[in-house]
Amino acid sequence: MDNEISTSAEAAEAAILPCVHEVHADPEACAGLTKVPEKLQQQDAAKSPARWAYERLILYIQNFEQQLDNEHEVAMGFTGGDAGVLRIEGMGYFDPDIVTFYGSDAGGRTQLVQHVSQLNVMLRAVPKAVEEAPANRIGFRLASDLENS
Repeated sequence: MDNEISTSAEAAEAAILPCVHEVHADPEACAGLTKVPEKLQQQDAAKSPARWAYERLILYIQNFEQQLDNEHEVAMGFTGGDAGVLRIEGMGYFDPDIVTFYGSDAGGRTQLVQHVSQLNVMLRAVPKAVEEAPANRIGFRLASDLENS
């Protein structure tokens, strides 16, 4: 019997991880997450909230990219203000609670540093930056890095 005491937040998180459940009005138009990699199916008390957010965002970005044609890339839209759209070119985390996005927008190089409690990401399809080049697929590089770490 495990006598370890958990906070209510820890108990709630442990009860739901790694469950993924989505329902779509038209499953043909939008595919949700269907599987969680084995590495992310294991509970790990040593992972910070930033690491958990980072790993799950990678899954969402990769899934979104799988639904794009060769003319579009993934970007993030911002809510509120005139911040615009960030073409995602990199992503990271800083334990225990910061997630950061690197990229570019119409104004040049951009970095968003965000606390996990304020995390609100809207993925958007934008035309690729260079017409002749293959579409940039950051989600697959992020997932590969996750598997190798």
